Amino acid sequence: MSLRETFARDRSVIAAELRPPRAALDAAAGMDAWIDTYHAVRRLARDETFVFLTDSAVGQQEEDSLRHLSANLGTQAPRDMVVPFLTAKHTLAHCLGYADRAHALGFETLVVLGGDRHVGAPRCVEHSWELRAQIRARQPDLLLGGWANPARDPAAQVAYLLAPNATADFFLTQIVSHHDQAPVARFLEEGRRRGLLLPGLFGVFYYRSANPRTLAVLGRFLAVPAQALAREFEVGATAEEICARTIRALLDLGARHFYVSNLPVGRAAQILSGIMKRVAVRDSEASP
Repeated sequence: MSLRETFARDRSVIAAELRPPRAALDAAAGMDAWIDTYHAVRRLARDETFVFLTDSAVGQQEEDSLRHLSANLGTQAPRDMVVPFLTAKHTLAHCLGYADRAHALGFETLVVLGGDRHVGAPRCVEHSWELRAQIRARQPDLLLGGWANPARDPAAQVAYLLAPNATADFFLTQIVSHHDQAPVARFLEEGRRRGLLLPGLFGVFYYRSANPRTLAVLGRFLAVPAQALAREFEVGATAEEICARTIRALLDLGARHFYVSNLPVGRAAQILSGIMKRVAVRDSEASP
């Protein structure tokens, strides 16, 4: 079932966000990394899990995912289960050509983002909606995803999504955490108050450890509750349980769709399954 059909049938979505191999890898290392990526995508798709593939995440140039995926996925991973990202941190010609290729290769959905302004190449447009509008004019059949950040002013964020020029069929959010639920609650309430109907997938980060150096690097790109995470790990919580706690908190607030970021590629399907089992256990314990 495609993402469009899943939303139309009002079903919840759980997705995995994976990073394509870095373009700087040598040929042998790049090939090994792509083999791991193919296996991960196939396993996740087999479990009926949508797979989002990033584009130049955290300012590092990544391989062109469309070229590799189209050549190597075969029929074992349906194109409607795989959702490439496209940031505006390329030339406009590249971005428009990328969307054309995605449609021609059978991909049904594309997430179009502006990209971090502080690292990597500059954007080809000021705002992501400008790029989505140009893509929509060329490829009207593509389902296009946008972006929101619940940590910012909720009225402004919801207004961006409701604007006639937003050109988004759904949106993803910045990474959020159960350690700071208030911004998400305000964002959801503002959306309900103003009649926002676009499906939104909330970002959940899989923190593998509380290594201070790693968390400090991550803190340059997203709000990291470093001290709270350290306390959770210190008292014996596993990475899977901590991730599940965020999903549980979001469900309690009324969110229904999620993507999990930073999963180890080689074990992405296994780990995501373990996370969702922990979410299901809590839900079954709460049932009468």
